[in-house]
Amino acid sequence: MKILLLLGAAGFASPLAAQPAAAATATATATEDARLARFFQEAFLEGVRQSPESLTFLGMKDRYGELGDYTEAGGRKALALSEEQLARMNRMFDRSKLNEASKLSFDLFGRSVAVQRVLTRWRWQGYAVTSTGGALDGIPVLLINAHRVDTVSDAEAYIARLRAVDRVSREISADIEARTERKFLPPAFVFDRVIPDAGNQIKGAPFDTGPDHPVWADLKKKIAALKADDTVKARLLAEGEAALKGEWRKGYEGYLAALTTMSRAAGSVNGVWALPEGEAYYADMVAFYTTTPLTPDQIHSMGLSEVARVRAEMETIKRKVGFTGSLEAFFQHVKTDPRFHYANDAAGKAQYLADARGIIAEYLAVADKQFSALPKLPLEVRAVEPFREKTAPVAFYSQGAPDGSRPGIFYVNLSDMTQVLKPQLRVIAYHEGAPGHHFQISRSQEQADLPMFRRQAYQGAYIEGWGLYAEKLGKEAGFYTDPYDDFGRLSLEIWRAARLVLDTGIHTKRWSRDQAVDYMRTNTLNSERDIQSEVDRYFTTPGQATSYKIGELKILEIRQRAQEALGSKFDVRAFHETLLEAGALPLDVLEERVDAYISRTR
Repeated sequence: MKILLLLGAAGFASPLAAQPAAAATATATATEDARLARFFQEAFLEGVRQSPESLTFLGMKDRYGELGDYTEAGGRKALALSEEQLARMNRMFDRSKLNEASKLSFDLFGRSVAVQRVLTRWRWQGYAVTSTGGALDGIPVLLINAHRVDTVSDAEAYIARLRAVDRVSREISADIEARTERKFLPPAFVFDRVIPDAGNQIKGAPFDTGPDHPVWADLKKKIAALKADDTVKARLLAEGEAALKGEWRKGYEGYLAALTTMSRAAGSVNGVWALPEGEAYYADMVAFYTTTPLTPDQIHSMGLSEVARVRAEMETIKRKVGFTGSLEAFFQHVKTDPRFHYANDAAGKAQYLADARGIIAEYLAVADKQFSALPKLPLEVRAVEPFREKTAPVAFYSQGAPDGSRPGIFYVNLSDMTQVLKPQLRVIAYHEGAPGHHFQISRSQEQADLPMFRRQAYQGAYIEGWGLYAEKLGKEAGFYTDPYDDFGRLSLEIWRAARLVLDTGIHTKRWSRDQAVDYMRTNTLNSERDIQSEVDRYFTTPGQATSYKIGELKILEIRQRAQEALGSKFDVRAFHETLLEAGALPLDVLEERVDAYISRTR
């Protein structure tokens, strides 16, 4: 558009007659696009204001002393707002008058509301507590990791949130009680993890004579750093202590009582096929997490095929290192050989964290060979806090704040170092940190030309597929030179392939928990602790485990297509920018985007 206007100003004769109309059309389109961008910004802020927790994680201090609505009515209110916004968008804008980027955002906004409808429909089938915890478990993490205390009023807002735990607990506990009465019960094993972690929230000072509870320690540290006189700090500490020993403790005691009652009623261990409309629910969850029309049976077959392929690659490495036993025996060899383990003490944990940071620094030094733009947000490596070790996964990424006030964090669960393997560290660091989730999520947040709802979008197969694809980028960058490190890479790949088999096996083929555990033992390098926790996760978060491999396979497919079509014109940096610069996308939209990139580059 700018070129056309410049040509007109320069006095070129031949297109003059057409230019006023073209310029007017271009201006009208630009105006319409700008108007839609304003609508998206207002709609996002309108929606996110319903969740004070989300505002805080985004680095905003609006509704800073509040916690959200955890009732069924609150969820329906959120859906109603989204439906109203969608209707408003359709009334206000003519899609045909938008540019291509705005048309995509227009379509994705509609798809996001459709997804919200589906999730709201299955509210009761979605478990209130899973093997990774429940709604109340996120509040300590919010306070410690996201609630900044820069002023006295920020500290008062922190304390107000401590007090709000009583109200939130009553809402969550009422929901748990309703589900218990209606028999929407999770598998019985979840309570062995959830109840102890919830109990940890009322242990330690100021509840007893033990070491400071993490939230109490955090509040004391943040108040100590304030620029305020000692009397104000003393008042804040007294109010914080009273809130913890009062509303906070009362809230967690009520939550524990509701969990205990539900645990007594939960006697079975089944997939969601056992729930009312369980098969339809599972099909919708698979569609939600994979953003594809693939059926559970198709995914199960894909998983079996991928497990067989990766096992063959593992056999090659096994022979390369001179091991003559079976692949299962080689798994045991790697699991038990002391040279592949860290010391099970504070020094071992510190060494693991140091090694993880070193691996990430090593990759960042060569990242510009694979990426034309790197995230601005810093990345930190941290151990999972002890108060949530039982429900935390092996490793995970916590996104930073868009304003840079909180870094991206790569968390590792180091509760038992006997369960941690050195050959898997490199691949985990690539997946969770760089060039995996940190690159993808931080780059998405930094795309100022994208609407906020797209910068913060959850698209499971894209996000997890990118993390798994990133593991291979480490190999392309020249790492995994040690065959055991490369075996570690394959051990994570086969784990994700096995997930396709396990998730569908549990929820459509009615596999027992013992069947699932045996399949993981036979086909993965996972430790016994991780096997148990992972299988429990598949039982309680149906469909999510299918997103990794499905997403990675699609990214590899469209990359191969681009390489074959472009030949010497293929630039991996341009390809990665095509994948990352538009934020998280459904896989069909991602594929269309790569096809357009191929056409342009040709």
